[in-house]
Amino acid sequence: MNYQTHILKNGIRIIHSSRSGEIAYCGLIINAGSRNENENQHGLAHFLEHALFKGTKKRRSYHILNRLENVGGDMNAFTTKEHTCLYSVFLKDHYARSLELISDIIFKSTFPEKEIEKEKEVIIDEINSYKDSPAELIFDEFEELIFKDQAIGRNILGEDKKIRKYNREDLIRFKNENYTTDKMVIFSLGNISFNKFKHLCEKYFADIPAKSSKKQESSKIVYTPQKLFHPKSFYQFHAVLGTTAYNLWDKRRTSLSLLNNLLGGNSMNSRLSMALRERNGFVYDIESNYTGYSDTGVFNIYFGTDKEKFDKSLKLIFKEFTKLKNNKLGSLQLSRAKKQLIGQVAIGMDNKESVAYNMGRSFLLFNKVDSLNEIIRKIEAITSEQILETANELLDENKISLLVYKSE
Repeated sequence: MNYQTHILKNGIRIIHSSRSGEIAYCGLIINAGSRNENENQHGLAHFLEHALFKGTKKRRSYHILNRLENVGGDMNAFTTKEHTCLYSVFLKDHYARSLELISDIIFKSTFPEKEIEKEKEVIIDEINSYKDSPAELIFDEFEELIFKDQAIGRNILGEDKKIRKYNREDLIRFKNENYTTDKMVIFSLGNISFNKFKHLCEKYFADIPAKSSKKQESSKIVYTPQKLFHPKSFYQFHAVLGTTAYNLWDKRRTSLSLLNNLLGGNSMNSRLSMALRERNGFVYDIESNYTGYSDTGVFNIYFGTDKEKFDKSLKLIFKEFTKLKNNKLGSLQLSRAKKQLIGQVAIGMDNKESVAYNMGRSFLLFNKVDSLNEIIRKIEAITSEQILETANELLDENKISLLVYKSE
């Protein structure tokens, strides 16, 4: 994709891609998330993301909410294990309004005590609502299982008891330690010239003092396969099985992405969907997923089924594993798998909000953004031998962990 970049004097990087249309997208992404917490800060990164909207030196929370919404725009935020992102969607004429608001929220938040106490209840309600959704909760608990007692394994939301204990000073301390200018990227996708966008970034962000993050010692990821069955008061069995996988810098992640899509990706004709749903009617939903992190990754499969169909479903999944480990894809099978993945990537790039975020994230991590043609070239370069090697490495039953919510 075509994009232009610049580095402000304080180290904040900016990236912009010009697109026609009335709607624009921009945001700020920070290379800090729940993984940056120590054990006594569990949930603090996500709490901070909420607290940023509670008031600044010149705005109360009400005024923050209305600044973009009054002109039909929207601003939101989210926290992952390794990033925090504030992003906005608005009519192209409101770039200045959006960038000024992002700057105000990130750098001028005051964290009023009364607002912070109210927001604790909102977060605790979010935690409790998550517990009512087994299809979401189980993914967090699976990573807690395979990364036991490691920061990467802790869930993002935190625990209600700890959330209640945090105060304004805790939020400020975490922000000062992790929201440093060398870990920030401002991204934009919209109908504005790069020079004008750069001028607005200079206006609202250049006077922020430069600050570098302290180098964190990387801890070695420890993985031992685990199997755990949790009695739960759900109607169905819910299960996740999987293992650790390639990190974001590993070139093999492209072949894993293709294998993942072939096995249980978004399409109804994936191997697992055909085997468990279409041929046997054992499941309504089955999917495989690959998530890359800075120094590790997670590959997993999720499905929900009735109690009496659980063992049969599991057996069919491992049968598909065996096929992929023992049989190299033929040229026609490989070609079809590549075309399917390429089509899905191309369609995904039609979602401008997603494109804007992924552009910012890619620039934050790799200092570059691959075009669709570059992504296609990487996919086209995958060989049957690479798929076979990846399958034998990651689908080894001896390396697979299993977490099951058993219906009571």
